Amino acid sequence: MNYTLHQLLVFLKITQTQSITKAAEELHLTQPAVSIQLKNLQDQFDIPLTEVIGRKIFITDFGKEIAAAAEKILNEVHAINYKTLAYKGQLIGRLKITVVSTGKYVMPYFLSDFLNQHPGVELVLDVTNKSMVIESLKRNEVDFSLVSVLPENMQVESIELMKNKLFLVGNREHQYSGELHDNSILEEVPLIYREAGSGTRQIMENFIKQNNMRVIKKMELTSNEAVKQAVIAGLGYSIMPLIGIKNELSNGDLQIIPVKGFPIQSIWNLIWLKNKSFSPVATAYLKYLQQEKSKTIQEWFGWYGQF
Repeated sequence: MNYTLHQLLVFLKITQTQSITKAAEELHLTQPAVSIQLKNLQDQFDIPLTEVIGRKIFITDFGKEIAAAAEKILNEVHAINYKTLAYKGQLIGRLKITVVSTGKYVMPYFLSDFLNQHPGVELVLDVTNKSMVIESLKRNEVDFSLVSVLPENMQVESIELMKNKLFLVGNREHQYSGELHDNSILEEVPLIYREAGSGTRQIMENFIKQNNMRVIKKMELTSNEAVKQAVIAGLGYSIMPLIGIKNELSNGDLQIIPVKGFPIQSIWNLIWLKNKSFSPVATAYLKYLQQEKSKTIQEWFGWYGQF
């Protein structure tokens, strides 16, 4: 047997995501690179680790046993690294955070200095939609979660990071005047929605419901980037978080349409389970946020107040 730690890591990620494409995205590798690592690992076993039916990959019972063993091996490797750093007096361990998809434009800026100060801390950051974020928190699989809509029927504590502003946006094909439009404009334009379970969609639907609107739902897409590209291509309009469209506004691909009642505002909150027992790393990070939050906002999000 000549399998490598990298092969085990790739295979474990495939079993967790049930997808070569998603595993590649989370490991920041190309799909061919992930497929090659899977093949190299499979070549060392006579029993299949996976099987493909249609276009979907399934993990065999034997593959699940190998994945469980791989996880134990990788955890032991992490433990060795942590012990080495501990002898040097460094803060060590994993910081696990789940983030709603649009939160990927926010969370890295509240992490970078902390991670630079503590090289012994390993970050595990999962970006997904709100329903999956809340589920991981509910199962106590993570230290913190970043959301723009607080979960209902769940006891959590939180720290506010910054405002989340959402605007009606379109591409540049039709030039709107600078005058403030009545919110009935939402009933006149085809709207592009995020998928069910998205925090952005929930905020959007709440606004439409509160104002008793009958809107034209053009399509539903599963990521903020997909919505953005569809709007740029002229397929419709959408209510989007400002945080994710800065570059497109600057280069003229998108325009904010001034509408009464906008921006819709929520708050980016970092949340955790009430009475959770924090690791030393999680405790240190929470303290860091409380002390450095304002500085981070001023340094990275000063432009935000212009809108």
